[in-house]
Order: sequence, then C-alpha cells, then structure tokens
Amino acid sequence: MTKKRTVFFISDRTGITAETLGHSLLTQFDVELDLVTLPFIDNAERAHAAIAQIEQANVVSGERSLIFSTVIDSEVRSILRTADAVLFDFFETFIAPLERELELSSTHTVGRSHGVVDNSMYDIRIDAMNYALNHDDGVTTHHYTQADVILVGVSRSGKTPACIYLALQYGIYAANYPLTEEDLDEGRFPEALSQYRDKLYGLSIRPDRLEQIRGQRRPNSRYASPRQCQYEVARAEALFRKQRIPYINTTTMSIEEIATTILHERKLKRRLY
Repeated sequence: MTKKRTVFFISDRTGITAETLGHSLLTQFDVELDLVTLPFIDNAERAHAAIAQIEQANVVSGERSLIFSTVIDSEVRSILRTADAVLFDFFETFIAPLERELELSSTHTVGRSHGVVDNSMYDIRIDAMNYALNHDDGVTTHHYTQADVILVGVSRSGKTPACIYLALQYGIYAANYPLTEEDLDEGRFPEALSQYRDKLYGLSIRPDRLEQIRGQRRPNSRYASPRQCQYEVARAEALFRKQRIPYINTTTMSIEEIATTILHERKLKRRLY
C-alpha cells in the first residue's frame, strides 16, 4: 500500500487563505494526499508543536511533508523554515515583491483577510446573512427592494446554499424564491417577482441529479420521481427563456463557481473591506 504524503496548511489565523491557495495548486496534480490544517499558529510554542507534528507525519509516510503557510510573524516563520519539509510561504512569495513595487512596507498585521478589520463591513456580512435566512424559499417577499439578487428555481436546485455563501463571503443581500408546481403548471410568472425582474437570476439542474438530491430528502416520493424532476426542470427553463431571466445549470458547479458566476453576470459589487 502506497503511503500518502502529508500536506500542512499553516496559518496564524483561520487557515482559510492557506487552504484555498494550497488546494488551487494541488488540484493540478493527480496524487493522493493527507491534508492537515493547523490554524492559529501565532507564537513560538505553537510553531514548535507544529514542527513536531510535521516530523511525525514524515516518519509515518516516509516522505517529506509539504507546507503551505500564510503566517506573518517573522519568528514563527523562521521556526517553520527549520522543518524537514517543502515550505511554500505565500507571504514571502508575494509580500516582498509588493513592498518593492509599491515602495511601502506592509503592516504585517495578522488576520486582515479573515479577521474583523472593518467593523462596518463585518456588520454588513452578518446583516446579509440574516437577510438570506429571513428571505429563504420565498418565506417573505416584503423586503425584496433591499435585495442585490433574487435566485429563482425549482426546489433543491441550490438556491439556499448559494444565497448563504454570497452573504457570508461577499456581503451580498440574496433572497431566493422557489417555483411552485402551480407556477410551472400554468407557466405563469410569479406576481411577487414582477417588479424585480432586474434582480432575478435562475438556477437550473440536471433532472437525474435533482432526483438524487430529492431522493435523499423524500425517498420513493412523487417529489423525487424521475418524471416529476424532468417535468419541473423543463418547465422552469422554459419560463426562464420566456421571461428572459438569465440562468445557469448548477449540476457540475461548485458553490464558489455558482456564486462567482452570479456576481459576474449580475455585476454585483463585492463587499469585502
């Protein structure tokens, strides 16, 4: 049995940036890896503990580990460089060239990308999250004027996770509205959406995938039957085309791809900082 090489994502904060950048690079290689995230490595003691864990992984796998680091503290970074591992230091790679080009020294502030740097923007993201939850599945349509985007589609086509991701990651006020069987049978445009056409974006999905998702929720039901799924998807897409509502098929798309497509096509402003 081939032993897997271990990959460590090390950060002085959440590790999200290290994971994202590291994963993006690793997807280019068809190799089995054991992935380990070590967040909050923000002092010498924790750095030495991380080194011990890396050395143990080397013994188990018989291979040098890989480290993707977004640590800022110079002392911690120096300790990490002593590891018997291949170190990819993202701040060393990118910050130094930026300092030279901008002729400025970086602030070397820990946690600026995922911590609370701007309270107003943090509050907006939380408010956007509450908005997404309060306007999920067409529960209320009274505050659609506040929405940046309103996602429309059949049940279980990915509307809710897309809204939540847009809210948490980008501070986007996203509501979603489910197309009911009555809407689809009559081919009518929901009255609640009529004055918000410029905010609408449709999500579709392949019928066989919809059947799988619904089957997990309500197995052996009409709701999850192949015929019902095929019918709803076909009618929803016909309604999108008739009403000229832009839409995408989410079947093979990640939540990040769905969100980015919506942001790009609807030209929504990201509220990042």
